Amino acid sequence: MAIPGTDELQLLHEQICQAVGDVKRIQILYALHDQPRHVSALADLLEMSQPTVSRHLAVLRERALVVAERNGAAVVYRLADSRLIDVLNLMRQLLRDTLERRANMMS
Repeated sequence: MAIPGTDELQLLHEQICQAVGDVKRIQILYALHDQPRHVSALADLLEMSQPTVSRHLAVLRERALVVAERNGAAVVYRLADSRLIDVLNLMRQLLRDTLERRANMMS
């Protein structure tokens, strides 16, 4: 496999990695994977303030990872691409495997 170019990797870092570089944003992505939700529903589910959720959603929307759809006076957010959850789940499995290898090395 060819090594990706610096420009592509810089763009990946700026657009995706930084967006998922916050635990709260990752939780929001998982919540939206379950179903589209309003800001207030996300705030209640994740036990965060509504302004905090709104700030995180703005970052995710700016990076096109979530989509906002107006439903009358309310805005409903949904995950733009479910592959993002697949990637996050793969990274979580990698983390578990890495931690297990590390624990085995120390024992």
